[in-house]
Amino acid sequence: MSEHVYKVVELVGSSTESIEDAIQGAVARANRTLRNLRWFEVMETRGQIADGKIQHYQVTLKVGFTMEDS
Repeated sequence: MSEHVYKVVELVGSSTESIEDAIQGAVARANRTLRNLRWFEVMETRGQIADGKIQHYQVTLKVGFTMEDS
């Protein structure tokens, strides 16, 4: 059985469209500089309201990735 070790980073994604877009944006941006992304976990969800309508979504998530062997 192989063992898995992950490094974890915390990200905050935002979107004016949806929570899902905020998550996708954060993961896509992380993928540009981190390799071997494997999983994510949503830690917190927030938003901004103006005139009784949702204006902005913000999601804090942890992303796990495997480290390359040296």
